[in-house]
Amino acid sequence: MAKAAKKAAVKKAAPKKTATSAVKKSQSKSTIKYADKSEGQPDLVPIFETLVKMMEPYAKGSLQKTGGKDGQISLVSKKPVEVNGRKMDEIWLTGALVQKGFVGFYYMPVYVAPDEIKPQLKPELLKCLKGKSCFHIKKLDDELAKQIKEAIDKGYQFYKKNGWIS
Repeated sequence: MAKAAKKAAVKKAAPKKTATSAVKKSQSKSTIKYADKSEGQPDLVPIFETLVKMMEPYAKGSLQKTGGKDGQISLVSKKPVEVNGRKMDEIWLTGALVQKGFVGFYYMPVYVAPDEIKPQLKPELLKCLKGKSCFHIKKLDDELAKQIKEAIDKGYQFYKKNGWIS
């Protein structure tokens, strides 16, 4: 019985193989954190970079950019606000995150005011909506890019009108 316990302890103590070296190699080739998730990942880099460029002009006042490299970015206001009767220390406007096979575009105005914001979005963009506020962007043509840019602006104006950002 002692031999079995010793054998089990040896198995637990053995070093586990990890994908760390593969991740480090892929990160050295690309600035995208999740570059190791699929072979098609390099196709997502231009989509992410386009979304970053669309978001950057709105990083002003209380709305600040976090990230922007490693495949993730967000625009967050650290201004305490009350949204739908709920007090919050911060409010997110948008975010983007490179995932496996798509870039997640997180658009919080559609979450906090779906009845007001969702009808303003065009069908092509709404087709990409896969949850309450996450759009899966797999290919970015000029029309979809225009719609995303318009959505960011509408969300920014909506937040400004409600006093959630300054």
